[in-house]
Amino acid sequence: MRGGDIRSAALFSYVSCEARVPLDHPLRPIQKIVDEALGALTGEFEKLYAKFGRPSIPPEKLLRALLLQAFYSVRSERQLMEQLGYNLLFRWFVGLSLDAVVWDVTVFTKNRERLIAGDIASKFMAAVLNQERVKALLSDDHFSVDGTLIEAWASMKSFRPKDGSGEPPAPGRNGERDFHGEKRSNETHASITDPNARLYRKGPGQPAKLAYLGHVLMENRHALVVDTRLTLATGTAEREAGLEMVAARPGNHRITLGADKAYDVAGFVADLRASNVTPHVAQNTTNRRSAIDGRTTRHPGYAVSGRIRKRIEEVFGWTKAAAGFRKTHHRGLARVGWMFALTTAAYNTWSGCPSWLGPWRSHARNLPGPGKNRQNQCKSLLEARFPATRTRVSL
Repeated sequence: MRGGDIRSAALFSYVSCEARVPLDHPLRPIQKIVDEALGALTGEFEKLYAKFGRPSIPPEKLLRALLLQAFYSVRSERQLMEQLGYNLLFRWFVGLSLDAVVWDVTVFTKNRERLIAGDIASKFMAAVLNQERVKALLSDDHFSVDGTLIEAWASMKSFRPKDGSGEPPAPGRNGERDFHGEKRSNETHASITDPNARLYRKGPGQPAKLAYLGHVLMENRHALVVDTRLTLATGTAEREAGLEMVAARPGNHRITLGADKAYDVAGFVADLRASNVTPHVAQNTTNRRSAIDGRTTRHPGYAVSGRIRKRIEEVFGWTKAAAGFRKTHHRGLARVGWMFALTTAAYNTWSGCPSWLGPWRSHARNLPGPGKNRQNQCKSLLEARFPATRTRVSL
């Protein structure tokens, strides 16, 4: 018998968001990691808010919502608030009931500014990495560093002379601007939209763009991000940020640092060795002499670091393609840097999800992309390898 196409709505609903989310959904183990990290930040949240007054958006819910924005490629906070209105999965992860009113987007943005002032993004990453089940996965001895170009939320038409002598664009929407014959540089020009953005070219043959530079320090065992920096786009920013992140690592024991050819500079290599760091930097021998000699390259660990360090590109690929951070939607060094730190922390929780699952973590390389069910894939790989045991891991 054919069912009728009748739209009916019940007056009362007795099904919660928790019941709607499958037990094997990949967000479930991620939620446990996130909630434990947010619980460790309770003291930091208390410092940011007054004891009396009207309650704000709970910072825990705000951070969970921002993580969802990175996980599911939500392109704006306005669209994120729209999704929270009807997406039961989003409501469940953030902690909103079916009847809870979604916040206004301007209120959400204003509350986010308070977390930026408290540097909560980097503290959240540290809280995730400090959990016992995560610390067991981290390497204390071997790291890799690299930088990436992040386009600024400013157009080339906004890059005008600092003395105000330049001609403004033609009137109208997206008016034309003629740059022919005009010499532009960061010394004489600045963006009127984002003064912190710098005109930068990543390499020969690449176009110059208004951008920032994001830097990541990755541990080599499970390719998790342990530190980040966001700087102005300059020719020495990558090496300066690398030294800063290495100096911030705890302990005085010798460590190794893998990096690409852009870091093969005599001054940088000497600074690393002075800091008790073995430079596993790729040799740049194009029309020059490399600062890395046989003292380093003769060891087998040098070749291993050269292979592992390439996984740092997975971090940049995920943050740009999946999390939508190829071109930032924010302005200012502090705000863009905070969002970059939170996005890389989201990468740790999302891409590191198989690593949290005990015996399943050895199959992490065979996992599908962010849009597929990683836990089911892990489970099928485990059962295929051990069909007799059918080991089940409790999350």
